Amino acid sequence: MTIKKLALAILLGSIGCNAQAADEFVVDDIQIKGLQRVALGAALTHIPIRVGDELTDFRISQSIKSLYASGHFHNIKVFRDGNKIVFRVKERETISDITFEGNDDIKDEQLQESLDGSNIRIGETLDRSVLTGIESGLEDFYHSVGKYNATVSTKITHLPRNRINLTFDFDEGDAAAIEQINIVGNELFSDAQLLDKIELTYDSPWWDFMAQDRYQKQTLQGDMETIESYYLDRGYLRFAVDSTQVSMTPDKEGVYITLNVTEGETYKVSEVEFIGDMAGYEGTIKAITPIQNDELYNGAEVTYTEDLISKFLGRFGYAYPKVQTIPEINDEDKTVKLIIKVDPGKRVYVNRLNFNGNDVTSEEVLRREMRQMEGAWLSNNWLEASKMRVQRLPYFESVEFETTQLPGEEDLVDVDFTVKEQPSGSFTAGVGYGSYSGLSLNAGIQQNNFLGTGNRLAFQINTMKYSQSANLSYTNPYFTIDAISLGGNVFYSEFDAGKANLENYNNTTYGVGINMGFPINEYVRLNLGVGYKNSDISNLQTYEQIKQFYEVFKDPDNPDKKLNFETYDLNATLSRVTLNRGTFPTAGSSQVISGKVTAPEISDVQYFKVKYDSKYYFPISRDHSWTFLARFEAGYGNGYGDVRGNDQLLPFWENYRAGGSGTLRGFENNTVGPRAIYRRPDVSPGVPGDGGEVSPPDQDAVEVSERSVGGNAMMLGGIELIVPTPFLDESYSNSVRTSFFVDAGNVWDTEFSLSDYEAINPIEFQEIDDYSDPMRIRVSTGLSIQWLSPMGPMVFNFAKRLESEEGDDTEFFSFNIGKTF
Repeated sequence: MTIKKLALAILLGSIGCNAQAADEFVVDDIQIKGLQRVALGAALTHIPIRVGDELTDFRISQSIKSLYASGHFHNIKVFRDGNKIVFRVKERETISDITFEGNDDIKDEQLQESLDGSNIRIGETLDRSVLTGIESGLEDFYHSVGKYNATVSTKITHLPRNRINLTFDFDEGDAAAIEQINIVGNELFSDAQLLDKIELTYDSPWWDFMAQDRYQKQTLQGDMETIESYYLDRGYLRFAVDSTQVSMTPDKEGVYITLNVTEGETYKVSEVEFIGDMAGYEGTIKAITPIQNDELYNGAEVTYTEDLISKFLGRFGYAYPKVQTIPEINDEDKTVKLIIKVDPGKRVYVNRLNFNGNDVTSEEVLRREMRQMEGAWLSNNWLEASKMRVQRLPYFESVEFETTQLPGEEDLVDVDFTVKEQPSGSFTAGVGYGSYSGLSLNAGIQQNNFLGTGNRLAFQINTMKYSQSANLSYTNPYFTIDAISLGGNVFYSEFDAGKANLENYNNTTYGVGINMGFPINEYVRLNLGVGYKNSDISNLQTYEQIKQFYEVFKDPDNPDKKLNFETYDLNATLSRVTLNRGTFPTAGSSQVISGKVTAPEISDVQYFKVKYDSKYYFPISRDHSWTFLARFEAGYGNGYGDVRGNDQLLPFWENYRAGGSGTLRGFENNTVGPRAIYRRPDVSPGVPGDGGEVSPPDQDAVEVSERSVGGNAMMLGGIELIVPTPFLDESYSNSVRTSFFVDAGNVWDTEFSLSDYEAINPIEFQEIDDYSDPMRIRVSTGLSIQWLSPMGPMVFNFAKRLESEEGDDTEFFSFNIGKTF
């Protein structure tokens, strides 16, 4: 016998009314039928009826409500069988799978996050009542971005064992195009002036792919704020957007936008008054406030002032200050009194610094870079300095921090630093091609964060067409707790200059060095070192530029004998670095001046070299995706003292060279600079057995080699425009960099005079002079793409020279893996 029909039972339970009473009876037994997943015991706990209870309409209604509230059932019926009560239920289905079809504007991950908020996920039971709300909410989202024809529907596919698959089917359609934007009420500024300030536009030319000519509600809201700010920044304190009308075409594919505005008149600042507690810094706060009396009201300046005061107080531990500007407007004389209310709040102290994301790097490496200390008051300056120091380490891609207030503690916070590591070791390889060298290859390996300690261990082996080298180096940047560094290296190399686009000679070198670094301040560091080097020079062709040097050191009895040189040098480097990141910086600068000098008496050759290298990054866009880079590098070297009455010169193997990926892109390695000059006497044919007649020196033959010899002076520079990498997700912006560049510079020999050759052969002298003119600058331009791979840094360059000469290629292509940027 049915006690209640389902509909009536639900109605009675929901409105709580008395109805015609059913026959009351004492319950002998309770049964629940239809259970599959839910245990009987669990279901009974939701029924407020027990055997022996007297059953009434109210208690039946209460039981139905309680079972529905459990969230396990979507259909419940109640029956009476004698004095037995029977609940016949249908459980909610379990979601087996969720799929999305047709969604281009919203990613699957975003949709799933939205469903998670409504407890719609795989493995959970389905509450059908929320599906309609989800569909409606998604359609509202599409409407807000101008897609008024978009629809969202849900398909339910039933599976065995009370399971279902959910499929959300999207028909997004196209966003409504903006047919026209009208501004009504503006007299001071024209429509064109105002429309030029906002994102939304209409009637854009076909080639302007960046035009925002599709309606979006959020963008319109932002544009209205932009127009309001434009007026407020010019003193129109009473400006207001009175109303906004967005009308749609019948086909829902176009919209017309009308903004009704009231401009008002300009207002001047009559007075600036400070009230509240300024934590003892009242004089400083007033001094740094940029707002002045009798100036036009400027909304941006007011916002800037509030932010400036907040940041200033944040330096001294007042992490959550409240700065509010209250305008008192006088409409009669069109002035406004600005009352700046300051409430610094409590001074906040740091309880603990926490670090996340450093899976390889030890926490000690991060802690030693911290300028914000635990137990000290929270300072935004110290936090930013700490972040910057960690970002400058070459093995971190990004660093972020956030403060978390401790529960129940108004003046204590934890600071959580989250880092993203990047490959610290690199396998170095390279491929290059040029007209002289042909195909060149190189390879190497190094580790900048050895075992996560922050120490640099490099066992670097490089082999390429013209060079083989091995270098074992180790540097501990925190040899002492005061950040005094200690490092050393042992190296060996074999260099074939002829295969490196230089005039022929072979140089076998080995040596050892040690250095210590001392921090001067937060940005400046001094490094001092000593070194020993042994060089064997063989297969040397004595061209004119090195004859003076060669004549001093050659063995008169055996001119082909190797030349051996031992040198002991002292070196120093002073650097100032304010870059915001160690890899791919976008702001700041670095300046490095370095020099070395060989020790007199104990060194076979006496010389010095100095070099200056600087880089300046100027962010163009607020997010630093567009950045301008200016580079400059200069070097000079020479000998000092004399040997056997001859002035010492810079050894030719220490010459500066240019050309290639690290210097002048677009020119092959070592091809920029003076060419080798050969002067040979002109010998006329003689009788057999006779050497012939040697002509006078002024009739010597002069030849210019195609190969460079380098020089003792060098100047290089360039500019780069760093741009967002096309077709690449923003999440890779810190690991991939694209730029357009112009490189310029040259190498000179300031100790070699060409004037003696002009009288010998004016025609060939002119050719020589072309390659050695100090005023001549070599220029190239091109595209560079750099990225950080699991093997280490990689770079792709395509460059073209801006000059063409006989015998030179006008284009040069290089692809390098593991190149230091």
